[in-house]
Amino acid sequence: MSRAEANWERLVRAALRGERFAGVYGQPVTGIAGNVPSSLGNNVHIEEVLRAADEIQDEDPTVARILCEHAYSLAQNLDPNSEGRGVLQFKTGLMSVIRQKLAKREGGAIDRSQDIAKLQDFYKLYREKNKVDELIEDEMKLRESAVFSGYLGELERKTLKRKKVLATLKVLWSVIEDMTKEISPEDAKKLISEEMKNVMQKDAARTEDVVPYNIIPLDALSSTTNAIVTFPEVRAAISTLQYHRDLPRLPGTFSVPDARNSDMLDLLQCIFGFQEGNMKNQREHIVHLLANEQSRVGKPSGNEPKIDEGAVHAVFSKALDNYIKWCSYLPLRPVWNNTDSLTKEKKLLYVCLYYLMWGEAANVRFLPEGLCYIFHHLARELEEILRKQTAEPAESCSSNGSVSFLENVISPLYDIIAAEAANNKNGRAPHSAWRNYDDFNEFFWSLKCFHLGWPWKLDNPFFSKPSKKEKGMFGRGHHYGKTSFVEHRTFLHLYHSFHRLWMFLIMMFQGLTIIAFNNGSFDMKTVLQLLSLGPTYVAMKFIESLLDILMMYGAYSTSRGSAITRVLWRFCWFTVASFTICYLYVKALQDGTQSATFKIYVFVISAYAGVQIIMSLLMSVPCCHGLTEACYRWSAVRLVKWMHQENNYVGRGMHESPLDYIKYVAFWIAILGAKFSFTYFLQIKPLVKPTRAIINFKGLQYAWHDFVSKNNHNAITILSLWAPVVSIYLLDIHVFYTVMSAIYGFLLGARDRLGEISSVEAVHRFFEKFPGAFMDKLHVPVPKRKQLLSSSQLTELNKFDASRFAPFWNEIVRNLREEDYISNAELELLLMPKNDGVLPIVQWPLFLLASKVFLAKDIATDCKDSQEELWLKISKDEYMQYAVVECFHSIYHILTSILEKEGRLWVERIYGGIQESISKKNIQSDIHFSKLHIVIAKLVAVLGILRGTTESSDMKKGAVNAIQDLYEVVHHEVFSVDMRDYLDEWTQINRARAEGRLFNNLKWPNDPVLKDLIKRLYSLLTIKESAASVPKNLEARRRLQFFTNSLFMQMPVARPASEMFSFSVFTPYYSEIVLYSMNELQKKNEDGITTLFYLQKIYPDEWKNFLTRINRDENAADSELFGNPNDILELRLWASYRGQTLARTVRGMMYYRKALMLQSYLERIQSEDRDSTFALAGSADTHFELSPEARAQADLKFTYVVTCQIYGKQKGEGKPEAADIALLMQRNEALRVAYIGEVEIVKNGKPSTEYYSKLVKADIHGKDKEIYSIKLPGNPKLGEGKPENQNHAIIFTRGNAVQTIDMNQDNYFEEALKMRNLLEEFSLKRGKHYPSILGVREHVFTGSVSSLASFMSNQETSFVTLGQRVLANPLKVRMHYGHPDVFDRIFHITRGGISKASRSINISEDIYAGFNSTLRQGSITHHEYIQRGLWL
Repeated sequence: MSRAEANWERLVRAALRGERFAGVYGQPVTGIAGNVPSSLGNNVHIEEVLRAADEIQDEDPTVARILCEHAYSLAQNLDPNSEGRGVLQFKTGLMSVIRQKLAKREGGAIDRSQDIAKLQDFYKLYREKNKVDELIEDEMKLRESAVFSGYLGELERKTLKRKKVLATLKVLWSVIEDMTKEISPEDAKKLISEEMKNVMQKDAARTEDVVPYNIIPLDALSSTTNAIVTFPEVRAAISTLQYHRDLPRLPGTFSVPDARNSDMLDLLQCIFGFQEGNMKNQREHIVHLLANEQSRVGKPSGNEPKIDEGAVHAVFSKALDNYIKWCSYLPLRPVWNNTDSLTKEKKLLYVCLYYLMWGEAANVRFLPEGLCYIFHHLARELEEILRKQTAEPAESCSSNGSVSFLENVISPLYDIIAAEAANNKNGRAPHSAWRNYDDFNEFFWSLKCFHLGWPWKLDNPFFSKPSKKEKGMFGRGHHYGKTSFVEHRTFLHLYHSFHRLWMFLIMMFQGLTIIAFNNGSFDMKTVLQLLSLGPTYVAMKFIESLLDILMMYGAYSTSRGSAITRVLWRFCWFTVASFTICYLYVKALQDGTQSATFKIYVFVISAYAGVQIIMSLLMSVPCCHGLTEACYRWSAVRLVKWMHQENNYVGRGMHESPLDYIKYVAFWIAILGAKFSFTYFLQIKPLVKPTRAIINFKGLQYAWHDFVSKNNHNAITILSLWAPVVSIYLLDIHVFYTVMSAIYGFLLGARDRLGEISSVEAVHRFFEKFPGAFMDKLHVPVPKRKQLLSSSQLTELNKFDASRFAPFWNEIVRNLREEDYISNAELELLLMPKNDGVLPIVQWPLFLLASKVFLAKDIATDCKDSQEELWLKISKDEYMQYAVVECFHSIYHILTSILEKEGRLWVERIYGGIQESISKKNIQSDIHFSKLHIVIAKLVAVLGILRGTTESSDMKKGAVNAIQDLYEVVHHEVFSVDMRDYLDEWTQINRARAEGRLFNNLKWPNDPVLKDLIKRLYSLLTIKESAASVPKNLEARRRLQFFTNSLFMQMPVARPASEMFSFSVFTPYYSEIVLYSMNELQKKNEDGITTLFYLQKIYPDEWKNFLTRINRDENAADSELFGNPNDILELRLWASYRGQTLARTVRGMMYYRKALMLQSYLERIQSEDRDSTFALAGSADTHFELSPEARAQADLKFTYVVTCQIYGKQKGEGKPEAADIALLMQRNEALRVAYIGEVEIVKNGKPSTEYYSKLVKADIHGKDKEIYSIKLPGNPKLGEGKPENQNHAIIFTRGNAVQTIDMNQDNYFEEALKMRNLLEEFSLKRGKHYPSILGVREHVFTGSVSSLASFMSNQETSFVTLGQRVLANPLKVRMHYGHPDVFDRIFHITRGGISKASRSINISEDIYAGFNSTLRQGSITHHEYIQRGLWL
């Protein structure tokens, strides 16, 4: 037994100590500190104490033991009976560690009374050892100068060290503080001096990074490490929410943290009992919204910046727009009488109330009008309480002496929703047997909802839960039925859902057939037969009205009276109309065209058709529709509109602008015209004669159906003849639509300039236009550039554009290298010089200029023509011209920079002679071009020495000798120098030469700019191979082609990063692959092929680039990588980035942040001064990711939340997916993971489970840090999994927009640069409405994997490129098809979310978001200047 205990202790100890070395190779932190059970309510603090214990174990085992004992006591106090899941095992393991520490200590009894003193002594030693005050002072100095001095890397290291040291000191102080509470105050004062107490409290106040926060440290506004709190718009937003004197006092029992002042949200928490986690989350959310809205209005100024009234109104109107429309629809007066009379503070109070309610609503968020009802009553209660001197709890949220919004408002509604969801047999039950989310929400579309009362009248039938019969069948005894619509499973939907199309097709076929059988003539006979369309129409309308009655079965008892009346009225109307018109038509046929019956029939049909046409015009044509809206107060107009269409809350105001309507109609006229022309001339008309002939056949004998066709005009034969024609007629409209959309889509693509750059040759050819196009589209307007444009200084303008374009292009290329799409050699060729003002020309990347110097040399050698002809031949290739000119200027700059006195004078005279020879057009006689190769060789020798990294006497001597050799070649073999004009200077040069000191005063090139120029010139003079095929990788080519092509496409102008719309990216995850494990990579399939081997073979060039990147030989065996943990991790990442993994998606989405940091960094320090501009371009290459301001700006504008629904369960079970997700958080500091936490509790003596929405990030130790925890009313998964997963976590997103990204998608850095352009689409009106969803182009990146993948890729391309292009324009009917679409976040979260979740009804949850958006007067667009990757 003792041996087993010893083994257990060793195992626990190893786990605990293993935490110290975790994260060294990027592995997630494990150990006992990482396995504190979630059922312990204060488990975060226990984890921190255990982490500190392990960290200081080697420094002082006694202190580590004290901390472990304190952690054990915390766990014991939280769960003394060890009833929670995993608590007993945790306590056992922790006690084993404590016993082990006691056993290994040096002899002597333990005096536990000295624990506080020991902790205090260690605190002093630890603080002195790490020099805390000096560390903080050094960090502050670096922070003040790092942005401009380039010490950002050192600042990052200092900050990280300071965070870790202060985090440990914070734990020590918290333990000391807890332990002093167990002794008398007098003894505590004796043990801890007042001075030491002040020091510890001061250190604790400095640890704002230990206080969990998401983006803005609102509980630590004195933060010095997070630059976001210094932004004036953030400070203004925070100050606007502060408590003001017009609000009632908070009761004395209500406490506010010392780190911040009380604000409006504290008042609302006091009144309605909102959760603390919800308060923190929404406080940041509202500050974030206000700050970003203010940034678009303008930066506030002054020491105490104030938020602008316009920014507050914008946030208010967006948040409460749906509530205002709901009140207008019912009709109902809003809580406020007049919006214009509301003060800024009152608007903010309502905004805070709405978002706090929304943040805690859980599944009720799928009921947007239900939330309007709740908000209406909460706001009314708030108005009453605001009139009092002291705030008091609201009656609706109070019960049993406690105040809880969740328990008293949300839980009753959730309980009935959950009960109905449990009644659906996992979606297999009839829809009429249970109420879904839409049924509950539609209940709040009428004033009948106010029967629910406030507080809730739980005895109302609305809250009645469904009952089950004894045999398990669903009962209806106390079941509250549907609201206004029942979804029945029946094939009748084929007609009912598309009745307008059926009526149109059948009536057109009938009419065309009548005309064809009358040989195309329109005589009285034809007209009489065409009048048969009347009975056809009313008969089909009768069938439709009958189906309306049948389809509404199950909702009659609860639907609005107007809806039931309308259905019954339409049924009665069309019953009478169908019988009347059919009777009149038959009677007219019998009595003839001259009879009164015929005239009555014609009059009735004409009148009916006229009324229908007028109604259609009034309801459809935009200008006419506006007229009906103006006349809506008239009873007759309301009756007509009510008859035509039920006036539901959604589906109103969907009409587009006149221009969009004309385009829509013209498109369908073209399609239908082609279809019906084809039908008439090629389908119906050719069958007229055969049909007549068959009808006239008499006495035909049939072998098997004579009893049908006999004496029946050969009906079966005629049916067999016409059946294929009718079938094709009903289906071929899709063929004509496909053809028309392909043609129109092609024309739209041509107009948008898609495909202009479709090859790497085109990239080379148009590259010189890219900087200008980039500045026009992706860069913010620069005043200096406008001046250059207006003054026509093309050379300066081109150089200015190139200097701004270079940092972005170089970062794009570096990311291609990091992704292993290009090699190191290709990287050097693709990088663009900084164009920092050294040379008076634009320097282009080497891949454009490679081998051009040698081609120019050959042309010069062979050319016998004049100087003009020679230059004309060279200038035919623009890049050859650029290469020659650059070499000319670079040689001069390098030589004059390293030489002094006579040596420099010699260079100036040689260049002066060459320029004079050019001006006199004697260049061919003065220079022997046949000897140019010797000059190049000598220059290469000089540059080869100078490009060395170390300066030494031997290197300088070698450089001097090489320059002397160059001197001899130039003077004696290449250039004929005329010394007569500058005799004195040449005499001085020759004297220095004779004395051997001409080049002795050589300065070694230590300047980085000059060093780069030397290396570049060396490459220009040594690369003889053409770089026309660079880059070679097809994916790299495709991405560069699309990016450069998009620079010439139409897109909104980019606003500065500080003024752009903020946005979030949202990725749902369940249990898919996060990272490939080594076992998965080495596992063989049935053919004996491993995943790693397969990837190596389909991506051979990328595998070689990967090996080079990790400093391995290209031919290295796989086994060589397996021994190094760093290489193993890199290998796993490399493979995962080529599969459908979460790691690939996270890497792609984090490019948004990287792009924003670069854009923000460049814009923040940009200057109109040209020299500053060039310096800016150089510094951006390395410093932008370390800039605190750039990172803060990116965090303010971008948030990435991955909603890993079962992450908590995976972590508790030790699943590898949880470790891999933790690894992703460590590698991406801005990544946030939301999950549903489950806590086992004992309630009323029975085990129960509580559910929480949690948000975590990685802390400085690589562990999960819980930011927010919000209790849910129950299990959030009541409907479809994905939308429920999205719904619980959407409260953690931020910004004006949210992009929905699935786990099979990727993103690219160069595309992320265009995101702020895309977001500006929200501010551009497309027709009648502003966009609510922005559709984005997709590219299937798996097309090269197999022939099937290639087919799927082409299929997806045709769907996206042609189909959605036409659906968006001109049809305006594009919906949301999932994946990369960008939502107007505020519009959708106030209208039910970004997807629907009813079980089995909303199977394809994505498209319902598009339906919901369109029905609520949104607009969905499609944009192809930006793309995302897609795995199929």
